[in-house]
Amino acid sequence: MDAIDNLKAGFMEFRTSEFLKKSDIWDNLIENGQDPKIAVVACSDSRVDPGIMMNTDAGEIFVIRNVANLVPPHDEAGGYHGTSAALEFAVQHLKVEHIIVLGHAFCGGIHSLFGPRKTGVEGHFFIPPWMSIAEPAHRRVTATMPDAPEAEQVRACEKGAILVSLENLMSFSCIRRKVQDRTLSLHGWYVDMSKGTLSCYNPDSNQFELVS
Repeated sequence: MDAIDNLKAGFMEFRTSEFLKKSDIWDNLIENGQDPKIAVVACSDSRVDPGIMMNTDAGEIFVIRNVANLVPPHDEAGGYHGTSAALEFAVQHLKVEHIIVLGHAFCGGIHSLFGPRKTGVEGHFFIPPWMSIAEPAHRRVTATMPDAPEAEQVRACEKGAILVSLENLMSFSCIRRKVQDRTLSLHGWYVDMSKGTLSCYNPDSNQFELVS
């Protein structure tokens, strides 16, 4: 069975198990629409699926995925703003109460910041400009821990990029207003798949603290 046939078979298995077993959930979602309380900005990395990792049901979280789980700063200039449009929909229309920026270890996008820059050549047209969003985190890491092994620097940058995205979320007036009104909360989470751990950012301690 090839990869595509595998997906088709997987859907049929889902249909005869989860879909039918939880038909009340699906019926409610179809009849009343989605009403998630949480939006998650996650990485496109195939190893980091928020629905699987957080064991959620359909309709429970609104997921926005992109390279390196980045949030760009607010920008009303022309162009295609997929992440910004999804955030606007989540906040203004779905009225989510929480936004989680979900970073992870071994992120290829973040690792690319530590290699040679190849902007404008085949395979590197869109990724480098997008990853420039995380450049403040990269600069902080290289300035504050220049002698650390690269792997340690990358892990620190993965967490730092989450903080950059949290800062960028506040550049959206609709988000900033709701945070100030305390109707919306922002969270930074970090998953290490090699250890099976989740750490959550605590602004009071300025640290990612392990969930146990």
